[in-house]
Order: sequence, then structure tokens, then C-alpha cells
Amino acid sequence: MLTLYQAEWCPYSSAVRERLTELGVDFVARQVAPRKEDRGEVDEIPTLETESGERHAGTDAVFAYLATLPRSPNEHAHRAQYRAEEHERQQERTAQVLREKAPL
Repeated sequence: MLTLYQAEWCPYSSAVRERLTELGVDFVARQVAPRKEDRGEVDEIPTLETESGERHAGTDAVFAYLATLPRSPNEHAHRAQYRAEEHERQQERTAQVLREKAPL
């Protein structure tokens, strides 16, 4: 199984998660420290680690690797749904839910 070193607040991590979903690839998301100097596992996010331990660090490297994977029959449907939710993302719905349900 693939391991994605990422952070929920990172738009590049989000793009990789979306692409993994489109491809129908199961993965484990590993959260990293928010500050780069506090991270021990990886220097850059997103970083994708394969089952063989090969790491692809940074958005370009991750997307290059993902381009080698088989395509999913649901790929286009997932992308269409992503576009359908654009308004919600623009409205920062995630931030609103966090403020309401889990204020810090």
C-alpha cells in the first residue's frame, strides 16, 4: 500500500489525495509536523512512498509516479464530482466546519 506523507492544510497534498482517489488507489495518509524544521520523516510534502520503500518527494515527482499507474474506470466521474464541489471549496466550507465543530 502507498503511504502519503502530507498535511490536510497543504493544497499540494490535497491535490495528490484527489488524484489517488480518481485512480482508485488505496493509501495510508501519514500526518507530518506543520513546521518543516520539526519533521523527521520527510523533508518535503507531499511525499509518496511505494510498497518497496521508493520515495517520490514533491508534487511534480508524485504526479510523475502516479502517471505510471493504471487508470480507474471511475476517474472521470471523480473529477466531475470534484468540479461540482468547487463552490463549496471556494466558500472555505472545511474551515467553516472546523470553526463550528472543533474550534481551537
